Amino acid sequence: MERFFKYHGLGNDFVVIDRRESGLDVDAETSRRLCDRHFGIGADGVLVVLPEAGTAGRMVVHNADGSIAEMCGNGLRCVVKHVAESASDRPARLEIATGAGVLASDIDWSHGQVDRVTVAMGPGLLKAPILPHGGPFLRQPIEGLIGTAVSMGNPHLVLLDTPPSEAARLGPGLEVHPLFPNRTNVEFVEPRPEGGLRVTVWERGVGITLACGTGACATVVASALDGRSPYDAWVPVQLPGGVLDIKVAHDLTQVWLRGPVRFVYSGTVP
Repeated sequence: MERFFKYHGLGNDFVVIDRRESGLDVDAETSRRLCDRHFGIGADGVLVVLPEAGTAGRMVVHNADGSIAEMCGNGLRCVVKHVAESASDRPARLEIATGAGVLASDIDWSHGQVDRVTVAMGPGLLKAPILPHGGPFLRQPIEGLIGTAVSMGNPHLVLLDTPPSEAARLGPGLEVHPLFPNRTNVEFVEPRPEGGLRVTVWERGVGITLACGTGACATVVASALDGRSPYDAWVPVQLPGGVLDIKVAHDLTQVWLRGPVRFVYSGTVP
């Protein structure tokens, strides 16, 4: 039997398996089985924590369909919470290795638990490896829509003028559009009346999720490039599961993600 831990960031839920001792990842079949909401635990993905020299660990992101994602902002906050709360002290900052590089996270504690995590997500990228020709792809036509491609270590197609209500209809086809050889996440966006943006993400390998950290980051990058959101200021992004705060440096060299993270339960599986 092996112990697992269930966490969520704004309803974007994950099974965390801590294998820093064995160093063994899980396979695609295991991740699909664990994520099944009827016959398994149920989650948007499996996060395996492996050892990595010079860091607090390496996060491997397994999507619900068994594929591997390069990066996941909500997932990283879950891993940071798990690693920090299992440490002998109460660290204020952790570095976790990901498919998008080693990322640093600042930790807010409350009542002995990690309450909120701010992640320096790295740069917003507008060129390769997003598109076969290298990009950039800024406010370009795609299937009758206008989109901007942004990489946060994983690919995103941001549709600033296509509302969240279209996500279920248009997301499946755009995910596998031939323009994106590794498939893509798709963000459907509209202005938030009280300020900021309202976004629904069709997540590659998962479908519609309650929240997506990298998707929120990519959206604010695209919105800032289009003059709709400010640089160097926190922008609230309303996702179905709640609000994430995103800040984009004026030169796109850093994007910060700030949001809550919660423990749900733990258990054992064969």
